[in-house]
Amino acid sequence: DQTEQDILRLAAGKHGRLHIAIECHSCFEWLMPTIDEYREDWPDVEIDLISGFNFEPLPALTRSELDLVITSDPQPLAGIRYIPLFEYEALLCVGKNHPLAKKALIEPQDFSDQTLITYPVESGRLDVFKYFLQPAGVAPVATRTAELTLMIIQLVASGRGVCVLPNWAISDYLAKGYVVARSLGDDGVWAKLYAAVRDENAGQPYMEAFVHTAREISQKTLKGILQVELPEN
Repeated sequence: DQTEQDILRLAAGKHGRLHIAIECHSCFEWLMPTIDEYREDWPDVEIDLISGFNFEPLPALTRSELDLVITSDPQPLAGIRYIPLFEYEALLCVGKNHPLAKKALIEPQDFSDQTLITYPVESGRLDVFKYFLQPAGVAPVATRTAELTLMIIQLVASGRGVCVLPNWAISDYLAKGYVVARSLGDDGVWAKLYAAVRDENAGQPYMEAFVHTAREISQKTLKGILQVELPEN
């Protein structure tokens, strides 16, 4: 009887595996509420969540070691589909007494004498480098890394450097006055966060439901993001 029920759940798309990797710890702030709500409707889906700092999650996705990767850095990989979740602005964060806090417009050259604090990933995968510094041929005088958003903010607040983080990830710290945020350039630097899945899994009901829940929860809980239309299949 149990086997028959399992087969019926598989046939209906109610049973499956969701091994998820995320590429920034700040994603936990909205991903955990997403998982909590998702579990209520999809209790038979096995969910596992890991950080993507210490390995390459997208190649692992192609090898079926993972089922979904939350990323802002889509790579052209065969068989991988990137489903947009939302659009966000990357903001410069500095201490309240930092000289750059007095500037209304932040230019790439402003980073040339700064220590930039980032998550421990390759610089070429970070928004501030891809869309702002590298096109201008500018590099910070030094970089240092920290895995936790809170630790990055504490280092910035204490004058140890500057950072660039998603607007939604720093809204609470701005409200508490820990740091000051500024847009990058005239129009700001905007990027998208994606759910990367294998083509073969993208149409599974449990996968579609998770992506829908993630998009819905992020719109309800995150400040400053923009909704992105789903591409037509």
